[in-house]
Amino acid sequence: MKYIFFVLGILLLTLGIAFTIQSNLGTSPFDAVLVGLSETVGLTVGSWEVVLAILIIGCNSLLIRQRPEVVGLATAVITGIGIDFWLFFLSDVVTPELWHSQAACFAIGLLAMGAGTATYLHTNFAPIPVDRLTLILKDLTGTNIFMSRTFIYLVFLIMAFMLKGPIGIGTLLTVCLGGLILNFFMQPVGQLLDRILTTSYSSLD
Repeated sequence: MKYIFFVLGILLLTLGIAFTIQSNLGTSPFDAVLVGLSETVGLTVGSWEVVLAILIIGCNSLLIRQRPEVVGLATAVITGIGIDFWLFFLSDVVTPELWHSQAACFAIGLLAMGAGTATYLHTNFAPIPVDRLTLILKDLTGTNIFMSRTFIYLVFLIMAFMLKGPIGIGTLLTVCLGGLILNFFMQPVGQLLDRILTTSYSSLD
């Protein structure tokens, strides 16, 4: 049951990423880096998700002074596939042109990303390397997810700017609200999943 929620969380997260990209208002700094690399170098957005994951896994290993958490690469691969799938599926379906439809598309994406990330993180199964980095920085600095997430977003924002990724008002909103939204979803989603999983395990007994 836990793995079902893991997959559902990844699907919801990648759906949110695709919605923000399709909104044309700007994506999260990390996703802007992926899109920028895709447009300037080649390969798909999902492929660059995997490439950057490998680099971040190495960075995480240095920060915690442990062996690389290679299992996180499997999550990145699933995430990359999910991003490419949703972008392909939504490319002709979600094409907002008016500002209010773009704003609605972006808002849906931002909320889906927060809920999806909170869902799959709570399963404690191989977080995406960038999300694992968020948790590592939270523990190392003694702050919360909002602060560590915002710092990471700012670093990737600089990278996205250099790569001419899709930076816009949506990017600024993600930097300001992304960590806050994730922090908001963590507790209620965790409580809900704990209740469902406990009930599921009890019924098996």
